[in-house]
Amino acid sequence: MPQILIIDDNTAVATALDVLFSLHDIDTRHAVSPEQGLAMLAEQEFDLVLQDMNFTADTTSGEEGQQLFRDIRQAHPDLPVILLTAWTHLDSAVELVKAGAADYLAKPWDDGRLLTTVNNLLELSEARRELDRRRSRELRNQQALHERYDLRGVVFADPASERVISLACQVARSQLPVLITGPNGAGKEKIAEIIQANSADRKGPFVALNCGAIPSELIEAELFGAEAGAYTGANKAREGKFEAADGGTLFLDEIGNLSLTGQMKLLRVLETGRFERLGSNRERQVSVRVVSATNADLPAMIRDGSFREDLYYRLNTVELSLPPLAERREDILPLAQHFLADGKPLSAQAAQALQRHTWPGNVRELRNVIQRAVLLAQGPRIEAADLNLPRAAPSRPSAAADEPDRARIVNALERAGGVIAQAAAELGMSRQALYRRMDRHHIPRE
Repeated sequence: MPQILIIDDNTAVATALDVLFSLHDIDTRHAVSPEQGLAMLAEQEFDLVLQDMNFTADTTSGEEGQQLFRDIRQAHPDLPVILLTAWTHLDSAVELVKAGAADYLAKPWDDGRLLTTVNNLLELSEARRELDRRRSRELRNQQALHERYDLRGVVFADPASERVISLACQVARSQLPVLITGPNGAGKEKIAEIIQANSADRKGPFVALNCGAIPSELIEAELFGAEAGAYTGANKAREGKFEAADGGTLFLDEIGNLSLTGQMKLLRVLETGRFERLGSNRERQVSVRVVSATNADLPAMIRDGSFREDLYYRLNTVELSLPPLAERREDILPLAQHFLADGKPLSAQAAQALQRHTWPGNVRELRNVIQRAVLLAQGPRIEAADLNLPRAAPSRPSAAADEPDRARIVNALERAGGVIAQAAAELGMSRQALYRRMDRHHIPRE
C-alpha cells in the first residue's frame, strides 16, 4: 500500500486527508513540524510528501515551507512533493515548481484534483522505481558478462545488445555453426570475435572473409585455396581461408553473396571437414568452426533459388539476430564516448542530436560521424553542428500511423518491464487507453 507523509501543523487537515486517502487504499502518516517530518523521512521510506507552507502562528510568507522543501529535495531528490497552503503566493509557487515541486494546491483543496495528482505521481514513482530496479538488474548482468567472458572490448548498454552477447557467449564453447543476422555496420564481426574468444579454440586463428567483397569467380579460391595454374594469374599455389583457419574460427561475412557452386563446396566442408584446392584432386582435412553473417533475407533467397536450403539449415544451427542501432538506443552514447576516446566531450545538444538520429549506417556510421566531428570541432566541446547530421524531414503522421499495432505494444511492455504507466508514456497514451488496446489485441494483463 502506498504511503504518504503529511507535514502540517493543523491536525484537522491531516485527519481530513487521512480519511480521503484511506478510502482509496493509500496509507498516511502525520508530522506536525518540519523537524519531525524530516526525522520521519530519515527513518522510513515514503512514496510522496504533502507539506504545508507555514508552520508558525500568524505567518503567511511561506518561507518555512520553502526551506522545508529545499531540505527534502536535498535529502531525497527523487521524492515527489506536493505543496499545500491556505496562503497562495504565485511567485513562490512558480519558483518551487521550477525547483522540482510536483504541484502547488491551495486550501481548501479539490478532492478530485488532489486524488488525480496523487495517483499520477504514485504511478510515476512506481514506474521510476521499477525502471531503477530494471537498470540495476541490467548493470549486474552486464558486469557478470564482463567478469565471466572475454568480450573483446565490446561497448554496450542496451538490453537488446546484452541478450545477443549473452547468447553468443553461451554457444561459444560448442562447435556448432552460428549464423549472425543483422544490417550492415551493426557489429556482426564483433559478435563473431566474442564467439571465437570464448570457444575451446580461442587460441587458434580467427580468419575473416567478406564474401561480398570478392568477385564470384575468385571466391572459391579464397575459401579453399588454389594450385598454380588453376586459373589465370595463379602463378603459385596458395592456401585458402579454411586452411588458414585450421584449429580456429572462420568468419564468413555476407554469406548470401556466395555462388551456388561455392555453397555446395562449403556445405561439404561443413559436413566432412574435407575439401580440395582448385586445380587439385588431393583432399585436405581441417578442423574449423564456421561463423557466418548476412544482412540478406536468406529464406527469400531460398525461395527464389539463389541460396541452398540445406546449407541454410547447416549454417543456421544457432542464429543470433543483432538489431540495428536504431533499436539499441541505449548503446548510442556509450559508443560515441568510446569513439571519442580522450577527445573533446559532447555538449548536451550534441548528445540529443545523436539520440534523435535514425542511424541507417548503424555503428559504422556513428564511428565515422564522431571521428569527423573530432577533426572539425573548433570549440572546447563537440556541438550538434559539428556532427553534421541531416535534419529529419518534418512529417505529419496520420491517425493510423499513430495507432500502435500488437507487436509495438508488446515491445513497449517488454522494454518497460511490464510497467503499464511507463509503456503507456512511451506509446503516447494514457494507461486506460493502453489497457483498451491490450484487451483488443488479446494481450494479457499481468
